[in-house]
Amino acid sequence: QVQLVESGGGLVQAGGSLRLSCAASRRIFGISVMRWYRQALGKQRESVATITPGGSTDYADSVKGRFTISRDSAKNTVYLQMNSLKPEDTAVYYCAAHGSTNYWGQGTQVTVSS
Repeated sequence: QVQLVESGGGLVQAGGSLRLSCAASRRIFGISVMRWYRQALGKQRESVATITPGGSTDYADSVKGRFTISRDSAKNTVYLQMNSLKPEDTAVYYCAAHGSTNYWGQGTQVTVSS
């Protein structure tokens, strides 16, 4: 069993930055694709950023050039650096680990005011 705990959400003005963290309860980065998702009110959950065990990254078109996913294996933590935030980035952000079993965090709210 793996627990994922997100933190770092909050309220920020448009154009601002936030860094989300996702701490895993044990080492999984070598065997799991780590992904950040978001779900805005009334909308479906969407994938935002991905990092593979090999370190490759991928982003949704809507966040390319603004968001950066990274990881610190020593801390079992994945990050999502979000810059140039827009009101449309407002959502609950979740991290997930996809491997032989999928694990999800509880989510953290990000609100961007205009």
